[in-house]
Amino acid sequence: MEFRKRIEELLNEFLETREDLFLVDLKISAGDDITVILDGDNGVTLQDCLDASRAIEFNMDREEHDFSLQVMSAGLSEPLSAPRQFKKNFGREIEVMLNDSSKIEGELAKVDDEKITLILRYRKPKDIGKGKVDVEEEKEIPYSEIKKALVVIKF
Repeated sequence: MEFRKRIEELLNEFLETREDLFLVDLKISAGDDITVILDGDNGVTLQDCLDASRAIEFNMDREEHDFSLQVMSAGLSEPLSAPRQFKKNFGREIEVMLNDSSKIEGELAKVDDEKITLILRYRKPKDIGKGKVDVEEEKEIPYSEIKKALVVIKF
């Protein structure tokens, strides 16, 4: 069996036992350095990473195929990619870079399998007279238009 397919199979078997976890990314370099990035509906613990690592490592023969393995959680600096990740961050401020390189920042208000909806809050000049008014609008963004999405960290 091909090396990558075997790793994917072992990882999928592990994830079937842990429905709260899901795969964000699997990278295998030319030198067989494996990097697994997991996320979870309730976060990812160190024990979750250890369990995933063991599920792969204990079922592979290093004598047959040498490799290195890293299993980690998706950090705050990792872009959101799966609908499940967007659902997990419901209500948070996110910054979305669109395919045309424009950026939109807003509160994640709705998530489904095709698109996300952000609540945009900003001030704009009044139509009549001086001053500005607060504006709140919803913007739907299909996943196909999203180049990159990050959670905005505010201190």
